[in-house]
Amino acid sequence: MHDPAELRSLHQARFGVEPAIFVAPGRVNLIGEHTDYAEGFVMPAAIDFATLAGISPRTDGKVVIYSENYQEERVFDTDALPKMHSRHWSDYPLGVMAILAGEGHTIPPLSLSIWGDVPLGSGLSSSAAIEVATMLAVGSLAGASYPGPVLARLCQRAENEFVGANAGIMDQFISANGKKDHALLLDCRDLSYKLAPIPPDVELVIANTMVKHAVTGGEYATRRAEVEAACAVIARHRPEVKFLRDATLDDLARWGGEMTPEALKRGRHIISESLRTVAAADALLRNDRKELGRLMAEAHWSYSRDFEASCIEADVMVEQAQDLPGLIGARLTGGGFGGCTVNLVEAIHAAEFRARLAERYEAKIGIKPEIHLCHASEGARKL
Repeated sequence: MHDPAELRSLHQARFGVEPAIFVAPGRVNLIGEHTDYAEGFVMPAAIDFATLAGISPRTDGKVVIYSENYQEERVFDTDALPKMHSRHWSDYPLGVMAILAGEGHTIPPLSLSIWGDVPLGSGLSSSAAIEVATMLAVGSLAGASYPGPVLARLCQRAENEFVGANAGIMDQFISANGKKDHALLLDCRDLSYKLAPIPPDVELVIANTMVKHAVTGGEYATRRAEVEAACAVIARHRPEVKFLRDATLDDLARWGGEMTPEALKRGRHIISESLRTVAAADALLRNDRKELGRLMAEAHWSYSRDFEASCIEADVMVEQAQDLPGLIGARLTGGGFGGCTVNLVEAIHAAEFRARLAERYEAKIGIKPEIHLCHASEGARKL
């Protein structure tokens, strides 16, 4: 995470006023991919990559948003804020403001500086970090204060309704509600959750394939439609099934023949993944590392073969980790189609693991990866 003092200095030099500083972390999902919009279970952890938001009031009727990452400033009149996306980085903070306005809050004139180190397009949820940091920052001036789960829902709406990405609740929820040194098993139906401690001798090694993705693109939307199609077939026979959370593998065995081959595979991934996620949380609570690793391996290959949301580079990254000393489990994390793998690694082996995995991946793929040693971090807050 960038130094808050640097952002404070940058904001003051640009706008002439000392800002309040808020932080929201990115996340890595240990297991439970694409199950959130099926009202299933996910198990993410907030990480020590984050977005900082500095904010101060203005007196000229303007909303000014500056991104240090893009080295760009945008200026709007408070009474003429955009009502829809423009496919620009500013959609994320503007979407949050639009949702707050829709909730009855007046967006005051303000200066907002944003600076983050969550790698873009890597599957570590840079967008949610921006949304949650903006919600806390703008909310502090607009008199809008929400509990973490409610704040997450509002940020999800910003992504769904304004940005146009049909994403589930996980990313915003863990950014708002993460706990240091813990993963979080989230029930995406009712937003109940339980914390599972990550042992102090285990590190999160996040390996970026350097292949980027965009979740507003066609692949993500197609997969989601196929999941919904699988659910619709089962619901014809079991009307109480509203989401695949309510379906079973037996349902697929009985009525999978009525689905397209693609919908059947997507359904199999979603139903089995939700079961694996609950089992993985139990394994983490018991510190059963062998079982946790087995579940992560099974999850990756389900994601790759049944959900078909992996890629050659991610599969190679996972394969090359398998026999390295200290590995507990490895899998592709995030929305898919590139991005990062998450590796749970015994801390005493983590540095060697990182170096050897980087060498192996570059030798196989010809791309030098970025591999980071991370820890589970606290959720969004004022600094």
